[in-house]
Amino acid sequence: MAVDAPHRTATPRPTVLIARSLPCAGHELLAAACEIVTGGLDVPPEHLRELARGAAGIVADPTVPVDESLLEVAGPQLKVVANFAVGYDNIDLQACRRRGVIATNTPDVLTNATAELALGLTLSAARHIATADADLRAGRWAGVDPGAYLGIELSGATFGIVGLGRIGRRYAELVAGLAGEILYVSRGPKREVERQLGAVRAEFDELLERADVVSLHAPLNPGTSGLIGRGQLRSMKPTAILVNTARGQLVDSSALADALTRGGIGAAGLDVYEREPDVPAELLAAPRCVLLPHIGSATRRARNAMATLVAENLLAALRGDEPPNRVA
Repeated sequence: MAVDAPHRTATPRPTVLIARSLPCAGHELLAAACEIVTGGLDVPPEHLRELARGAAGIVADPTVPVDESLLEVAGPQLKVVANFAVGYDNIDLQACRRRGVIATNTPDVLTNATAELALGLTLSAARHIATADADLRAGRWAGVDPGAYLGIELSGATFGIVGLGRIGRRYAELVAGLAGEILYVSRGPKREVERQLGAVRAEFDELLERADVVSLHAPLNPGTSGLIGRGQLRSMKPTAILVNTARGQLVDSSALADALTRGGIGAAGLDVYEREPDVPAELLAAPRCVLLPHIGSATRRARNAMATLVAENLLAALRGDEPPNRVA
């Protein structure tokens, strides 16, 4: 006589909220083990909170504030917030710690892409490439004018790098062949970079006064918010270039627009803004200012690697393992 096997209730798959979007490389890894809920690129905050109810994991990015209210709505089963970014200033780490929620990021894999974009912004700002391109397309170019589009040559220039972490160091490596001198600001000395590239650690004020190019690679925290304001811009050379691929809140947009308009500095190249996706009208109208829509990590290689790392971090936390890139 056949005996029926004992009935086993299938263990429900954990629910993971992808707050906005995630490339297929990570999405497929998560979908194989979890039930996926997706907010979409234009999800309003109130709808996102509704979607978060009951989630065991949340995939966020720098545009998604992960604060006490979102964690509260998600519920006590929430185990992990995996950020699709190397920065994590959008996450309230203290609130995560109080609730026992793990937070992770995606370092290393976007280093080259972001440093290369910073170099691209540097070159474009130095040679007015965006303005010249726009003029040509609009039919405003009437032939070679010896006095038009005069930029600065970067060969022999002094490069000032604020923040010599992974991305700042890679930027230093990329510009080393051009630089006459590399100055850097960092919480501690970077002896290996000093030996390899001849970089010199400087005080912040000294760097601003001496550099032909100032490139920002510092994280956003209370000590760096508003790092570049009116006083700092006044201390820079009138021909200097400011590049920011880190966080928009490092720079006072109004002060920068004013400095560009009155000729206080030479040019700027920005990929990040204080209140994204809004870009201040003053910056849009400012001369000699190259503006990009936060595309620092936007290469296929980097974005796929970031998505994979997001999934690996999140799945490890759900299994009870230590995720590769825990920040809280």
